[in-house]
Amino acid sequence: MTMTTGVSEALVERIERVVRSGVAEQIYPGTVWAVGDVHGVQVTGACGHRDASGAGRAMTDDVVFDLASLTKIVATWGAVGCLVEDGRLGLDDTLDAHWPDLRDRPLGRVSVRHLLTHTAGLPLRANLRPLYGPRREAIEHGVLHDALRRAPGEAVEYTDRAALILGFLVERLTGTLLGHYCRDRLWEPLGMHDTRFGPLSAEQRARCAPTEYDAEHGSHLQGYVHDFSARALGSSCGAAGVFSTAADLGRFLRYVLAPTAVPDGSPGFGQNWVRESLRIHTGRLRPDWGLLWFPPFNTTPEHGLWVHYGFTGTGMWLRPTDGLWAVLLTNKVYFSRDREPIMRIRDAFQALVFGR
Repeated sequence: MTMTTGVSEALVERIERVVRSGVAEQIYPGTVWAVGDVHGVQVTGACGHRDASGAGRAMTDDVVFDLASLTKIVATWGAVGCLVEDGRLGLDDTLDAHWPDLRDRPLGRVSVRHLLTHTAGLPLRANLRPLYGPRREAIEHGVLHDALRRAPGEAVEYTDRAALILGFLVERLTGTLLGHYCRDRLWEPLGMHDTRFGPLSAEQRARCAPTEYDAEHGSHLQGYVHDFSARALGSSCGAAGVFSTAADLGRFLRYVLAPTAVPDGSPGFGQNWVRESLRIHTGRLRPDWGLLWFPPFNTTPEHGLWVHYGFTGTGMWLRPTDGLWAVLLTNKVYFSRDREPIMRIRDAFQALVFGR
């Protein structure tokens, strides 16, 4: 455990009891967590092991995790923000404005805002390989030409397809893979040198927490993305596929909370994008949603807390009113896909850090 200032020892002890309970109950083999503000990390800790083999190495705060749906924030949300602030994309642009061949298709009338708020009316199923086959081109064509589940704007329905389509849109507008664009415009300027799309190199895999047992690999996945659709799409997917560390996510969240100029002078996204994203865009529809960020389901927007979670057991929070952020990284799918146990840990961690 590493501690600077701003967090009491009593609070740290309570956080450590919560995260260690997840190890004891075999909710996850191990976890890394961090709490900080706009000035940097206040405290970080790690407990448990990277795996449950009996000879697993101890979890340390530099372990790399499969972020799963946190990819939607650290890659897709950030990339879309860059394009919006560059004037190359508008929130109310419909997709047919950028894909002429969608002008007569249901998806053509869906807007960027619809996708960012999960109100596009998209099909919910996200395991794309059985639907469209293993090739990236076939998957992209299938997703873009599917019928809608309902009319845009009728309901908030979380689906990976929204971020997936936004990733395709970023690639169409920039002429490069989403991962390359994020590397150049976001991650490298922010010093996020451990953040990248998988699959990881052999050296990087050695630092990675393994996830679920995969029959195709004959082992627990390590450095290969857990999400089936992201794996089928290769090394660039708007919905999942990024690997990172708690330290890198801390750098990202610090910038979100105080987006002054990025270190090397690249525009990136700024305060306007953050301010627009961290407000409710879904009106009377429920649940409340901002732009890919959302208030925790056990709070209301008035609490000022925003969050995103990942299926592998990851989560990150920020509260702009006092500049506080937190990260909780686990590899819970090593044991189970059951979401309820990890939500109990997340809720307890959130209550300790943010008082909610």
